Amino acid sequence: MKKRVHVFYSGRVQGVGFRMMAEETAHTLGVVGWVKNLRDRRVELVAEGEDGTLREFLDALHAGAMKNFIQQVEVSWSNASDTFNEFEIRYS
Repeated sequence: MKKRVHVFYSGRVQGVGFRMMAEETAHTLGVVGWVKNLRDRRVELVAEGEDGTLREFLDALHAGAMKNFIQQVEVSWSNASDTFNEFEIRYS
């Protein structure tokens, strides 16, 4: 079943390549959605895909080189909306 995950990352997550890593990992796994920097220095991510694939996606983001920069993760799950065709970096 397709799911949606909405995540806010806190810590030193801007200026370290986090969004590019998320985009590359999403493309590799076939995850769709977006990631963007927020003015409060957090990163917001919305992704859709199969439940297991999304968990693999999040594990890759949390366990890779970025794990040292992430201090807090807020995650919420819901059903997929099927509104995305690709994964992209959004600019506010």
